[in-house]
Amino acid sequence: MNFVDKTLTCRDCGAAFTFTVGEQEFHAEKGFTNEPGRCPDCRARRRSERDGYGGGSGSGGYGGQREMFSATCSSCGKEAKVPFQPRGDKPVYCSDCFRSQSGSSSGGRRSGGYSDRGSRW
Repeated sequence: MNFVDKTLTCRDCGAAFTFTVGEQEFHAEKGFTNEPGRCPDCRARRRSERDGYGGGSGSGGYGGQREMFSATCSSCGKEAKVPFQPRGDKPVYCSDCFRSQSGSSSGGRRSGGYSDRGSRW
């Protein structure tokens, strides 16, 4: 199928935007049958709102800043910064202790611990 760039109108802001040949090929490859109804800016804004990253403190969408919480490492007692609110029912480890803990168990996994990188094992 031969594609050509198309000019479409955004259903949200009314701006004209180009549905490029490359985007059309991608849509066809994925089996999408509808043309996009929103411009790239409105699509991104809608996606960030849907994913819960719209305008909150410390948020910036994918790859943006995350809110970090302070906790005391259950192993060494140092402060650990974690991307979740610790509940107190599971140990929290600083990154150094987590690495040493996770490397010592079989298969490299621990049970019941949190790292300051947000992994729950």
